[in-house]
Amino acid sequence: MMKKSILASVAALLISVQISFAQNEKPNILVILADDLGYADLGFTGAKDIKTPNLDKLANQGVIIKNGYVTHPYCGPSRSGLVTGRYQARFGMEINLTNSYYDMYCGLPLTEQTFAKRLDKSGYKTGVVGKWHLGGSDPFHPNNRGFDYFYGFLSGGHSYFPQNVKTHMPLINSKDNKPHYGANEGSYWPLTRNNKAGEFTEYLTTALSKDAAKFVSKGKDPFCLYLAYNAPHLPLEAPKETIEKYKDIKDKKRRVYAAMVDELDQGIGIVIDALKKSGKYENTLIFFLSDNGGPRKGGERFASNGNFREGKGSMYEGGCHVPFIVNWPNGKFKNGEFKGLVSALDIAATAVAVGHGDTSGYALEGTNLIPYLTGKKKGSPHDALYWRMDDGRGWAVRTEDAKFLKLNKPTSKPELFDMEKDPFESTDIVFKEKKKRKELAKLWNAWNKENKPNLFLQSGTYQKKRLEMYKKLYEELQEKASTKELLEIE
Repeated sequence: MMKKSILASVAALLISVQISFAQNEKPNILVILADDLGYADLGFTGAKDIKTPNLDKLANQGVIIKNGYVTHPYCGPSRSGLVTGRYQARFGMEINLTNSYYDMYCGLPLTEQTFAKRLDKSGYKTGVVGKWHLGGSDPFHPNNRGFDYFYGFLSGGHSYFPQNVKTHMPLINSKDNKPHYGANEGSYWPLTRNNKAGEFTEYLTTALSKDAAKFVSKGKDPFCLYLAYNAPHLPLEAPKETIEKYKDIKDKKRRVYAAMVDELDQGIGIVIDALKKSGKYENTLIFFLSDNGGPRKGGERFASNGNFREGKGSMYEGGCHVPFIVNWPNGKFKNGEFKGLVSALDIAATAVAVGHGDTSGYALEGTNLIPYLTGKKKGSPHDALYWRMDDGRGWAVRTEDAKFLKLNKPTSKPELFDMEKDPFESTDIVFKEKKKRKELAKLWNAWNKENKPNLFLQSGTYQKKRLEMYKKLYEELQEKASTKELLEIE
């Protein structure tokens, strides 16, 4: 009996040690970011006309964040907040950067650490696959910002078919003979693998997915991969056979967009399958979200944000309230939905916490979500979330029960909404609830005191200035040349 008792005790101790080891083991981390995805364009968020079985499964087996937000309603600033874990207004980056290869100042400020840099110091193999959009010159290249590996493009967008790739983007628009301006300078250039050209032989979403699958399958060390798709961002391009799947959608733009979302879901399936085949799925912490809401302006009305007002670029919910999933089988989450306020800032904070990453330098502004998703902590990870555009031309603050905002338009006035009774912002109560207005204004003002004015030019304006600089230089050289006397020899 004594021997059995001793053996039982030893066995219990071994099991305890194994459990302890498993709990302390660093998880792999996979951050999947979609681009301009409409909130209601996935199965688990209510889509009926677009099929997304892989994301639906990921959501249903994980936690669906019902109040998940990004820090800005469009691409570049949103990504800045996500990768640093700090509000981008803290370092004056509220615009879309252009992809300027020779500008040593135009990029994510070097004062900031990415979550990859913090995890790299903790022994993680780090990588980014897809869209960067945080600076095109060497100081801002992903390989110099904490990512061991990079495959993708540095610009704000890219064509999806390899046959469209050119050595440079045409400067002059063939339709009106005027210069091109925009955030997506480089959208037809070849892809990059680290500091060399990267092959690109198939539909871009598929190519990125397969490369990500290779990355997560290799090696035994914990990895951190930032998989930043450009889908379903413009241009509207998808394989013909996938478009044909959605022939019942009458609107042509919506039909192609649906095919792009479908391809995105298929690509994510490729990565998830690679995790499972390599035995890494159970211990991989996966985040999925979009960088902002679906576009809803002018002719770009092919995406659906459901009942949320407006979309990309707006301070209404359609701009920043995004589909958001957290999945980690080993995390022992309470499957289902989480209704507390969650920010993209929380991704860096959570990753650094579970990965025992470096916490030096500026403090991360997100919250470790794990205690909330396992039920160890109750309530909301945030009392309030904040937004600012163009130094305050547009702004918003949201608490659990209310939202105070001003749209980024010259004629807009402050509005207040009861987010418990009116989550779709249909009834402005700014004149009825003056006390609540003052309370939220005080919160925003206190937050804004720690911010910086925007330090950069919007991409289109920057490109105009750059062309003016070239013109001025040429004119100066012409003038200088005109004053020189020509050499005469004897």
